[in-house]
Amino acid sequence: MNYLPFALLIVLSPAVAENADDAGNDPPLTINGCVIAEASQCPGADLRGAKLANQDLRKMNLAGADLRDADLRHARLDLANLEKASLQGANLTRASLQQSNLRLADLSHGQLVAIQGWGLFAQGAQFAKADLSAAYLQFARLSGAKMQQANLRAADLEMAWLSKADLQDADLGDANLQEAKFGQSNLARADLRGARQHYGNFQEANMEGCKGCPETWDD
Repeated sequence: MNYLPFALLIVLSPAVAENADDAGNDPPLTINGCVIAEASQCPGADLRGAKLANQDLRKMNLAGADLRDADLRHARLDLANLEKASLQGANLTRASLQQSNLRLADLSHGQLVAIQGWGLFAQGAQFAKADLSAAYLQFARLSGAKMQQANLRAADLEMAWLSKADLQDADLGDANLQEAKFGQSNLARADLRGARQHYGNFQEANMEGCKGCPETWDD
């Protein structure tokens, strides 16, 4: 009998530890019915002003979602579907958007400083007056994007597709534009001073008033 309490303690300990683990697991964050978790389905979700910094949103379906003024700093959005999403004024500083779908999304006035956007798809997206300084956008698809007055200073756009993009008054100073494709784009009054332009394609681009653009482009 002297050893019974100790024996009971040994038998009961695993159950107590299991309950403690269960209690320690926080349920996934849910906002307006949208479960914030990898591969979650939230098309059209209302996430205006949501606090999503450092959250894992990889492969989430957020097509048409309202993320205006959301805090997405350091969030992981790789392979996420954000087609036609509203991200005006959202803060995506240092977020990862590799191969994400931002086609026709609106990111105007957004903060996208130093994002990891390798190979993202953003054809026809709105980036007017957005801050994309130091953004990593190698192989990004930005054809037809609206990037008037966008800050792309020191951005890495090597091998990016920017054909027919509107970059009027954009700041591309010190950017890496090696092998970038600007065919038929609008670079009126843009600033490319200090940018690396080796093998860049500027065929039929509008370069009126552009600072640092190639002086001539032979068809």
